[in-house]
Amino acid sequence: MILNPEFECMDRKQLRQIQGERLREVVRRAYEKIPIYRRKFEEHGVHPDDIRDIDDIVKLPFTTKEDFRTAYPFGLFAVPLREIVRVHASSGTTGKPTVVGYTRRDVEIWAETCARTLACGGGTPDDVLQVAYGYGLFTGGLGMHYGGERLGAMVVPMSGGNTRRQIMLMRDFGTSLLACTPSYALLIAEVADEEGIDLKKLALKTGFFGAEPWTEAMRAQIEERLPLKAIDIYGLSEVIGPGVASECEEQNGLHIFEDHFYPEIINPETGEVLPPGQRGELVFTCLTKEAMPVIRYRTRDITLLDETPCACGRTSRRMARVTGRTDDMLIIRGVNVFPSQIESVLMKVEGIAPHYVIVVDKSGVMDELEIKVEVSPEVFSDEVKKMETLRERIAQEMYSVLGISARITLAEPKTIERSMGKSKRVIDVREQK
Repeated sequence: MILNPEFECMDRKQLRQIQGERLREVVRRAYEKIPIYRRKFEEHGVHPDDIRDIDDIVKLPFTTKEDFRTAYPFGLFAVPLREIVRVHASSGTTGKPTVVGYTRRDVEIWAETCARTLACGGGTPDDVLQVAYGYGLFTGGLGMHYGGERLGAMVVPMSGGNTRRQIMLMRDFGTSLLACTPSYALLIAEVADEEGIDLKKLALKTGFFGAEPWTEAMRAQIEERLPLKAIDIYGLSEVIGPGVASECEEQNGLHIFEDHFYPEIINPETGEVLPPGQRGELVFTCLTKEAMPVIRYRTRDITLLDETPCACGRTSRRMARVTGRTDDMLIIRGVNVFPSQIESVLMKVEGIAPHYVIVVDKSGVMDELEIKVEVSPEVFSDEVKKMETLRERIAQEMYSVLGISARITLAEPKTIERSMGKSKRVIDVREQK
């Protein structure tokens, strides 16, 4: 099902023309209504009159997370507060949150793009959507909720947590669509096993998973254990929330809703725009938002853009699965390490549960990498030799991928903390010493 074929299947040339028109409008509004942008434009030597088509976007300065911190709380709003009907904020754990605002039209656009997301994964008005993302200031819960209602599905607003009740309602309500983080999906499967509930007998058909990095190996586990088709979705609060991009049922890259969000891939070191197919940092410009028209926002997410046709019929560019972030990349003994690399190794080792913690520390002047990983109940043993063999195997596999050695610590089943929302899997204590 394609929710909005007019825009989702639009001819690329026509789409670029619309993008150019919307860019000119949003740049002028930002320049006239937001002092921070006016100052940035002037410092960059660019004026709204310099923007004639979408190709001129490269003339504009970038927006960064620091701009949101400087503007806290409402300094990036382009409309009076009386026109703001909703605020959300990032789920950051340090400092003040990143605040984003929405006009009534922004909320309608958001509902539309989240509905497109659900339709991309095969959602229809006949479905029952259980939203297990957190509600509140976090954008995940309400974003997918409004998307489900816009699609016409029956929405179950469960929020995160209370996993046994989640499973009960899935069974009793006939839940067919599930929206949550991928790590929470695996926790649902784990609790179902404990309760002796066969999830294969439920009506589940599709899951919409985002808000944290995950791998193809993790997708395979989710699809086997729940079971359902696991759809990767993408969004971030600074742009709008969920509803920026989504895989379709082909599961071959995430379609970006380009009539609202214009993507670029840049070299994170130089800011140079990279050609299609090259991996770099993802940048987004909001083309239709009224309350907060973010321009060239550096997401810090690492991906690439794919312009090849998709079998589903949508013509938008697709972004590959995010493989890491420029700002959470770990540099260990001079080697760049992404948590997704570590997860990809662990998911291939039989007998390992999908729960782990990465700890980076210092021993003298040397960085030390420790990976604590949970052993599945079927494999865990008191036999020292058996566990040592498993530990050595993981260490060898990790070295072959990372190029550096890591200390592997095997944890007993169910001893690593579970997460109802975004999993905190990296602990870097080097700066505390």
